Amino acid sequence: MKINKKIKISLIVILSLITFLALGRLAQKTLDNFYTGVRTPYLQMPSPDGLTLRWQSLENYQGTVSITQDEATTAFSESNLSEEHELRLQQLKPLTQYFYSAGKKDSPEYQGENYWFVTPPKTGSTVPVRFWVTGDQGKLGKIQRKVKKSAVKWLKNNQRPNRAYLDFWLTTGDNAYSSGSNQQFQDTFFEPYKNILKNIPVWPAYGNHDARRWAFFDIFTFPENAESGGIASGTENYYSFDYGNIHFVFLDSQSSDLDSDADMAKWLVDDLNANKQTWLIAVFHHPPYTKGSHNSDNNSDSRGRLKAVREEILPILEHFDTDLVLTGHSHVYERSHFMTCHYGKSDTLKDSMILDTDRFFEKPTKHAPNQGTVYTVVGSSSKVNDGSLDHPAMDVAKSKAGSLIIDVEGNKLIFRFISKKGKVTDKFSIIKRADMKTAKTAPCL
Repeated sequence: MKINKKIKISLIVILSLITFLALGRLAQKTLDNFYTGVRTPYLQMPSPDGLTLRWQSLENYQGTVSITQDEATTAFSESNLSEEHELRLQQLKPLTQYFYSAGKKDSPEYQGENYWFVTPPKTGSTVPVRFWVTGDQGKLGKIQRKVKKSAVKWLKNNQRPNRAYLDFWLTTGDNAYSSGSNQQFQDTFFEPYKNILKNIPVWPAYGNHDARRWAFFDIFTFPENAESGGIASGTENYYSFDYGNIHFVFLDSQSSDLDSDADMAKWLVDDLNANKQTWLIAVFHHPPYTKGSHNSDNNSDSRGRLKAVREEILPILEHFDTDLVLTGHSHVYERSHFMTCHYGKSDTLKDSMILDTDRFFEKPTKHAPNQGTVYTVVGSSSKVNDGSLDHPAMDVAKSKAGSLIIDVEGNKLIFRFISKKGKVTDKFSIIKRADMKTAKTAPCL
């Protein structure tokens, strides 16, 4: 069949336009990966003997960081000129406060008593640990400001004797709305939180909005070679770290293969097999249970990732006795019962899967399969949406803005949801008991 000459020309024009738009889109995404401007210091990858410090300058120079402790000063310098500065500070002492200066060797931009950090305690130590958890906090506005202000105020009013107000900060993803460009990270993450970031290390999870551009893994530094504990994953997409007697696993629910026989799950099994810490906490973006702005009963929600996490990843986490799972994505706050073995839709939840409905949970110190896990959705730190909020796994479900403050003190974990008004509106604790026998749970099918 012959094609009319006018139709041919029209097709060529249309294809050319599509190609032009696609190339323009690709070029825009590439440009969005870069930010030219000042970015004040932020702390990455803490370990008992090391920490990574990053910042960005307007001009190329050889960055230098000097740290001072007990009047002894040590300097670290980059080997090349750069605008994006990154230095690994090594041979540090555990649980020690250092003051630092950063910038040019002879004229640092950042210095003084407000620039300090504290290294983690020795791995396995039972020194009390306090950390902040935000989720989907990357949207500028009144909610973001109020949630941050309320958490900082609560911390100020509940200080720990002779300790920093926080040990570290972690997020459940979606750190920069709406597309995770480098400029958006600057505007919605680094600028609003700069007074926290210069002192407190941050561990951000990878969310779907972070993944709309390619800036996330350029901006942050993650321990793919087990620099902060755990087993090396060989990738920054998923990794683990230790802090005191807590083992954390950060998983990539956004772009990595979630199958139980895929690379991430295989690494997870190896990492958790090697774990010797008392507490085990998992962090990732997509929640296995939610009835907020997302619905975990909808198999196609978020390209099936909520379903895949529940069916493929949760059995591994529960087999290795994960105590707490922190997620975001759904712009609400939800917190589950103390539970195990629920890997289907909400209507498959059985009474036997809920181990305790109280807010004071007990479990054995010794890890054993399926001893009970609490699941949380923390996705309301800068925006709040509605939903039915009626998932039967959830003990608490609210369309309320806020964040978490979590304390781990030896064999006790204390969990608080701090509302944007500064009130503790949900609280529970888990106690690990050495004299408690492992529970006999129904087999997880």
